Amino acid sequence: MPIESGSCAAARQAKQKRKSHSLSIRRTNSSEQERAGLQRDMLEGQDSKLPSSVRNTLLELFGQIEREFENLYIENLELRREIDTLNERLAAEGQTIDGAELSKGQLKTKASHSTSQLSQKLKTTYKASTSKIVSSFKTTTSRAICQLVKEYVGHRDGIWDVSVAKTQPVVLGTASADHTALLWSIETGKCLVKYVGHVGSVNSIKFHPTEQVALTASGDQTAHIWRYIVQLPTPQPTADCNQVSGEDEIEFSDKDEPDGDGDGSSDCPTIRVPLTSLKSHQGVVIAADWLVGGKQAVTASWDRTANLYDVETSELVHSLTGHDQELTHCCTHPTQRLVVTSSRDTTFRLWDFRDPSIHSVNVFQGHTDTVTSAVFTVGDNVVSGSDDRTVKVWDLKNMRSPIATIRTDSAVNRINVCVGQRIIALPHDNRQGHRRMVCCSAWSEDHPICNLFTCGFDRQAIGWNINIPALLQEK
Repeated sequence: MPIESGSCAAARQAKQKRKSHSLSIRRTNSSEQERAGLQRDMLEGQDSKLPSSVRNTLLELFGQIEREFENLYIENLELRREIDTLNERLAAEGQTIDGAELSKGQLKTKASHSTSQLSQKLKTTYKASTSKIVSSFKTTTSRAICQLVKEYVGHRDGIWDVSVAKTQPVVLGTASADHTALLWSIETGKCLVKYVGHVGSVNSIKFHPTEQVALTASGDQTAHIWRYIVQLPTPQPTADCNQVSGEDEIEFSDKDEPDGDGDGSSDCPTIRVPLTSLKSHQGVVIAADWLVGGKQAVTASWDRTANLYDVETSELVHSLTGHDQELTHCCTHPTQRLVVTSSRDTTFRLWDFRDPSIHSVNVFQGHTDTVTSAVFTVGDNVVSGSDDRTVKVWDLKNMRSPIATIRTDSAVNRINVCVGQRIIALPHDNRQGHRRMVCCSAWSEDHPICNLFTCGFDRQAIGWNINIPALLQEK
């Protein structure tokens, strides 16, 4: 009997393979036609408001989609068979497989090795970045103990900002959309002073570093500097407080929302006229802060500029331009003449006034949505929060990329850093601790009762006692 050559046998196998593939396609087409006819008959027996022509067109389109997927599935099976055949051949020859990259039906032997290297590189990078985050912000297996100490109720609209005085007596300040700023006794929750000099929403409040003076920014396109004199009332015994875990959410209902008509701020002393009014912006002044020493102040506005003022003369010293959209916040360094401004243009900028003859500016890019705030922390770091649901930590000496990123489940509002304990408070849109959106937070590291304050659209501020030693005991 004659013996076929290898090439003839291979040709015959390829011919049989094409023939079986052709028969498979014909069987597939035949079954598709039968199935399409069956589906059409079933649909014709069903009630439908669609015209029959539209229904037939839809059936044809779905049939085409199904055929495309079946063809892809058949091709995938053939490719897998080719891979298995080549793997068996290589194994029989004692060779190792470097990879599996297909190009025009042929197997190339590089991609698997490079894919393996890439996978290992990704794992290494992920571990390195995770270690970097953990080393900067170490979490603990124990949960922080958060104790609700006091509620400060008296505003008639949402509270945009909260701040703690840096001098004695230590009071709490709140800025509200009801056009007022209130000063509170931290211990008793009683309103001590009401400022009513603005004719628009009061968007921020900051206390002078050495004097009993406050700086407020408003939607009336101005910032006011006003002096206050307070006498703290005798604290009353504190009632039982609600203890909650740092990860638990306090549920409220709108029925419990405080009614401003019966607030305790109506009988407190009222200040109507500021010491100084800073007027240079052409839009809402969204934030303001004191420069170190308290002789100058900076404001941030929706007119896309930040202004630096001389407090004594109220004169405009510098107009800081460069942002492409409205500003959302400004913050000053506690010990150096540095200012950071954040904007809806997804960036924040660092302005350096340490050298009187040179005013440099650096742009930080890394967020994908509005930068809601950027604040200084210990050393040469800045922490930024954004509507893109991330918080990023930056080194002032390296602006190209953040040194750490914290991802959250909702937009981040005005953040605040506890410098002494290296802890960041992140107000969210998820109503944690408040009935409505949490707008801002402020740390008071040395106060014996409350060391964290939050405020929100539920028209109240809340004083918390955060168990810092429990939070840091595993560091």
